[in-house]
Amino acid sequence: MQTQKRQKIDLASEYPCPCRRNAKLVPIALTEAFGCDRCSCIFVVAPDGEQIEQLSGLYTYKRLYRWTGHRWLISPSSPESSSLLLVASLLSLLLLLLLVVIRHLPIGGIVLFLFCGLLLMAVGLPLLRSWLARRH
Repeated sequence: MQTQKRQKIDLASEYPCPCRRNAKLVPIALTEAFGCDRCSCIFVVAPDGEQIEQLSGLYTYKRLYRWTGHRWLISPSSPESSSLLLVASLLSLLLLLLLVVIRHLPIGGIVLFLFCGLLLMAVGLPLLRSWLARRH
């Protein structure tokens, strides 16, 4: 597999949107950012000038893209986002364990059981969504 050379991002140019086909990233005036002409995605140019970071979206981690001259490639996530994912995973496992323990309590635990189930879904579903997005 041939590695493609990184290129600096020109703030005056238009690029294809990395999220949608047939969409363009258009420079936002007086900023170092781009906006998609078809969706609500906003991208900021990273300090190195070779990557853009997606600001809007449902991801629980930073989404970075680098321009090869022809298309966008997803850059590996930053260490801070992977540690956040690890903390969220551990919290999910702890809640699952708590859910199993509470299940064996008398009827007063049913309300707590439902609350923990909703909390587990609130943490687990975004984690699952981000994991699936990384595999994409």
